[in-house]
Amino acid sequence: MPKLLIDDREIEVPEGMTVLQAAELLGIEIPVFCYHPKLSIAGNCRMCLVEMDKSPKPIASCAMPACEGMVIRTQTPMVQKARKGVLEFLLINHPLDCPICDQGGECDLQDITMAYGGDASRFELNKRAVPDKEFGPLIETAMNRCIQCTRCVRFATEIAGVTELGAMGRGEDMEISTYVQKAITSELSGNMIDICPVGALTSKPYSYRGRPWELSHTPSIDVFDAVGSAIRIDTRGREVMRILPRQNDAVNEAWISDKTRFAYDGLKYQRLDQPYARGKDGRLSPVSWDDAFGIIVDHLQHIPGDHVGAIVGDMADAEAMVALLDLMKAMGSPHIDCRQEGIESESGPRCSYLFNTTLAGIERADFCLLVGTNPRWEAPIVNARIRKNYLYTGLPIALVGPFHELGYPVDFLGNDPLVLEGILKGKHPICTALKNAQHPLMIVGQGALRRDDGDAVLDVTRRIADKYGFIKKVQSQSRDSWNGFNVLQIAASRIAGLELGFLPGPKGYNVKGMLNAARRKKIEAIYLLGADEIDMSAFKSTFVIYQGHHGDRGAAFADVVLPGAAYTEKSGTYVNVEGRVQRGLNAIVPPGEAKEDWKIIRELSGKLGLELPYNTIEEVRERMMEINPLFDGIDQIRPASWVDFGKAGSISPEPFHPVIQNFYMTDSISRHSVTMAKCVQEILKLDKRIADHD
Repeated sequence: MPKLLIDDREIEVPEGMTVLQAAELLGIEIPVFCYHPKLSIAGNCRMCLVEMDKSPKPIASCAMPACEGMVIRTQTPMVQKARKGVLEFLLINHPLDCPICDQGGECDLQDITMAYGGDASRFELNKRAVPDKEFGPLIETAMNRCIQCTRCVRFATEIAGVTELGAMGRGEDMEISTYVQKAITSELSGNMIDICPVGALTSKPYSYRGRPWELSHTPSIDVFDAVGSAIRIDTRGREVMRILPRQNDAVNEAWISDKTRFAYDGLKYQRLDQPYARGKDGRLSPVSWDDAFGIIVDHLQHIPGDHVGAIVGDMADAEAMVALLDLMKAMGSPHIDCRQEGIESESGPRCSYLFNTTLAGIERADFCLLVGTNPRWEAPIVNARIRKNYLYTGLPIALVGPFHELGYPVDFLGNDPLVLEGILKGKHPICTALKNAQHPLMIVGQGALRRDDGDAVLDVTRRIADKYGFIKKVQSQSRDSWNGFNVLQIAASRIAGLELGFLPGPKGYNVKGMLNAARRKKIEAIYLLGADEIDMSAFKSTFVIYQGHHGDRGAAFADVVLPGAAYTEKSGTYVNVEGRVQRGLNAIVPPGEAKEDWKIIRELSGKLGLELPYNTIEEVRERMMEINPLFDGIDQIRPASWVDFGKAGSISPEPFHPVIQNFYMTDSISRHSVTMAKCVQEILKLDKRIADHD
């Protein structure tokens, strides 16, 4: 490993590291505009100039590999003069928009000019003018401010996989633009706002609504998919102003999806802020908490416990689930399920429902097989990891299932589930590639498992994993251990529900069973904890208790509505797709009379005479750890042992069906978001027009 001197301090760095990265390891600040640690090196802003011995002129530290014996100086008069010169050139055409710029207070150009720039300008001519571009409903442009760092171009091309941005023109006429004026179609496009070092790209929904120094920042966890991206909730008073990513290289690196970033405005509309009960006229009317609980108690005391069911939605926190689990057990009901989409299969061992490779482990794979999944919509962060591997290693990727443009080349094997049996028997052309792979990766989506033959599909994919060496030393913690079998969940609450055992007990019904039993009046009362994605018509003659934060499908059918808290309004525990336990904090208080979900269930249990044995959230979490010690290890992953799972059976030739038809509206929050509605109108319809034209 090369050794070099930086400001008279010696450091030894790995081969291939740049001078800029070596300086960062020593804690030496070098200003940059075009450089970003997650993007390729462009070297075009020249802000990172440093002095190197035996070099007649300053060098760009972001593009210079660290070599043995280098002597670097970062604070000499030459370097200071070069930095001032670079900033003077950048500011020649930059407008004085700071007082009205949304980036003010968070602007790299502002901060770096203050620290390294001069105190006067020698430029007296007219500044150039660049027309603003239309990038769609999410990104506001002010291209006069653009310094052509090309971060947005590289992000779109490398991370998002949509080559829709580029630099056109030369010299003073150079502009960043879409090649054809249209909305950017990536599900990760909002990250361009974060990486823009000036105010050229800002958030259109947040534009002119707040200043950074007015906001309070709360670390939390995203619940719009099962990845569990680390986010920061920025609030002013009792309003969520914006959602930003937090750096977490093990999960989402520095990115979040557009739905995570922009759907927060759905928190303002159609909220449940007080209890409701259905009167004799068939209408829901506001009632007090005591009246709502009284109605529930009056109904449930005349219903046997085994005629009551409970279904959990996709955004529930673990605390609420464990409280509802204990309440249903106290009532004597085995009819509980956390899989509201109605999966028929029994819950298997942990390895059968986790993303065993881990998200960071995707980058080690040398072959990828996708089965019945569209990761671009089901988990954009996972899709970005796959693309990252493809860019660096040329990862070969094969797909069995409905075709969708994923942002990287895919060997489409067809949408015939019987292809899996051909692979298992060694009669498919990709079998050779699977045998030669050292770290093969398989991702099985919900489109393959939400079928009547889901157990058979799971069995075949597990046997493929066994046959072709997807599993190596899983009990070992060594670098050689590898588990390449993964199930891609899409619900934030799913893994926590499975780990807590929120599943049908002995002789208990799953979701489909409860729907059928309700039609036969074998289920007389149903408790819906944020469950909106089910066939509500089955509950026409059932007493429905709905607890949630939006007046969505479940509330429309309910006899009693209990207003709960959204993920921004409560401290909750979530387990992500790889089994990582994470905690989110409450950024604001729930609206009106709404309460945290576990508190509602705890209070109801007392009214029913089945008082749950905990009064604080710490005691609830102790109960969670009592059920499963996994919940004691925050931000940790406990690898799953590899055992047999699935059930042998015949696989239907019916094609796999996508589980997400509309990326921008998948839940009660995004369905009430004005911004997501604009995305559907401008982006999804654009995609459809392009597909129809092709």
